[in-house]
Amino acid sequence: MFSPLSGEIVEVNEALGDSPDKVNEDPYGEGWMVKVRLSDPAEVESLMDAAAYQDMLKAD
Repeated sequence: MFSPLSGEIVEVNEALGDSPDKVNEDPYGEGWMVKVRLSDPAEVESLMDAAAYQDMLKAD
């Protein structure tokens, strides 16, 4: 898995082992993969929001 943010994984969603489909069905709810303690919270500012990401996908 690629992450554009640096930090330490502090929790893993073990429920995905039994229901990996949750990643696609509910990515912002039960489908989360990991929780990360960011080492540089300022990196978040360089990320796209969901709308900008969708626009980028349409452009390709």
